[in-house]
Amino acid sequence: MPNRLIARLLLCLLLFTPLADANQPEPHMQPTLRVGITEVPPFVIADGSGGWEGISIDLWRAIAERQGWAFEWQPMGFSELLQAVEAGNVDVAVGALTMTAERELLFDFSHPFYQTGLSIGVARAPKTGLLQSLKALFSWGFLSVIGGLALLLLGVGFALWLVERRRNPEQFGGTAAQGIGASFWWAAVTMTTVGYGDKAPVTFAGRLVALIWMFAGLIMVASFTAAITSALTVSNLQYQIRGPQDLPGSTVATIDGTASARYLSEERIVGQGFTNLTDAMRSVTAGETDAVVYDRPLLQYRNQQLGRERLDLLPAVFDQQLYALAVPTGSSLRDDLNEAVLRVTESAEWRLIQRAYLGEQQ
Repeated sequence: MPNRLIARLLLCLLLFTPLADANQPEPHMQPTLRVGITEVPPFVIADGSGGWEGISIDLWRAIAERQGWAFEWQPMGFSELLQAVEAGNVDVAVGALTMTAERELLFDFSHPFYQTGLSIGVARAPKTGLLQSLKALFSWGFLSVIGGLALLLLGVGFALWLVERRRNPEQFGGTAAQGIGASFWWAAVTMTTVGYGDKAPVTFAGRLVALIWMFAGLIMVASFTAAITSALTVSNLQYQIRGPQDLPGSTVATIDGTASARYLSEERIVGQGFTNLTDAMRSVTAGETDAVVYDRPLLQYRNQQLGRERLDLLPAVFDQQLYALAVPTGSSLRDDLNEAVLRVTESAEWRLIQRAYLGEQQ
């Protein structure tokens, strides 16, 4: 009897032992990583069909493939992303996160994968040359100045003709059209100080008109010269900006709550905040602001999409910044993530990723 009982116990143990082993997780299985992202082209871009692409997205996919990590995207706003990684609600944050001392106190960064800085965009300078000069001469502003001047000359000529037509018919006589035409000619040559001497008033009233017009002509010539210069010039405040040292005194567009807005505030530069980069860049094209300051790769990407409204991006890069991935403080992923970031960014694949979104000029 005791032997049967022992045998039954051993049989039950053998039957239930495989079931217990089958319910145990495999030692090499890893949980699906929660990857927090926020849209910030060209690093994180919604493709319009529920998917994601961009520099940081392609970087993370290459890292996950190398490491054999399964993951799921968790899109959220930028401030929410920072709070999520700080609280450990995501395993890694992917985007265009700038490494700062303040953020390092809240969570950990990987090795940087992208070095950049702020850059300046200004309205495109018009092409110079004979054709552009002729276009300026036939602009509405320039033609309106010419029209106003012609009306003024006609008015002065008409006044002179009224006082000279009877006592000086040899020079200002004939029909009304002939007399006014002669007076118009006299007013023009007098204003330009040419004074051919072929016509001159002889009455007191006529000479008084001539004296007034001589002094007024000096002012008119100066004003006319200024109008021509203004119409033909190819430089204005926007085109005089050649670097960050030229920004003081200008109105500069940027995005509220970003590193660029903080830079303008620290440098006491007048900034006009916008909610998105495209509107900020278009404000420069429209002449509402003199320049835009923002992260260079983001300016490059948006500039490619503006078409005829495209800006000139100055070559100077200042206020250097480093982009990195972020993980909760003390995350076990950090060491493997650092190694993977270095391997991917040292590969030819990384250069192709950047070129695909930013073009040849990095």
